[in-house]
Amino acid sequence: MSGADSISGTERALRILLVDDHAMVRSGFRMMLSVEDDLEVVGEAADGMSAVIAARQYRPDVILMDVQMPGMDGIEATRRIVDEDLGRVVILTTFDRDDYLFDALEAGASGFLLKNAEPENLVDALRAVGHGHGLLAPEVTRRVIERMTNGGAAVSHTEPPELATLTEREREVLILLAKGLSNAEIAKALFLGEATIKTHVSNCLAKIGVRDRVHAVIYAYEQGLVDRSR
Repeated sequence: MSGADSISGTERALRILLVDDHAMVRSGFRMMLSVEDDLEVVGEAADGMSAVIAARQYRPDVILMDVQMPGMDGIEATRRIVDEDLGRVVILTTFDRDDYLFDALEAGASGFLLKNAEPENLVDALRAVGHGHGLLAPEVTRRVIERMTNGGAAVSHTEPPELATLTEREREVLILLAKGLSNAEIAKALFLGEATIKTHVSNCLAKIGVRDRVHAVIYAYEQGLVDRSR
């Protein structure tokens, strides 16, 4: 089904807010996204404070956020936007640095991409995050896992109480999700329907108290549910 077909029915276009201190960059993103029927750019901002104000005004589904900007940077803007539940944030930066990555994730960003990503990857990322799925660029996923597992060292801790609320099947789904499997791949592995897996994933997120798949992956590694050495 095309984007036009999709939004002509019950679904509306995802509302996107562009945040970058370079007008030419914002213009390029706007032009690129203008051909997508299911994505609508509703506003722009040139710094972090303006991004927070614009998010309050437009209530976008997804904010495409630069990191380095004058005044309030993208990390602090992300923190405020997430705290106020004004939309989901995808961090987009030319700077392939661990501190930006982990600061952005800790601030509550739902996705992280580098500006050298292919245009179709950016569009897919906006769609994924807009529909409630987190996203990490493949080149940064390994660093997230290594950081969250202390470079592979075993972490001794008491299992948190929320894990006990998961059913056996939900725990199984969480582990497969953390290994990077899509809903379709999890469904195939467990011989279940995709709709059933989607329900299990939603239940997992609610029970462990995370907002999206990215933070569920981090949670699973933090709790030692996945053996990275395998």
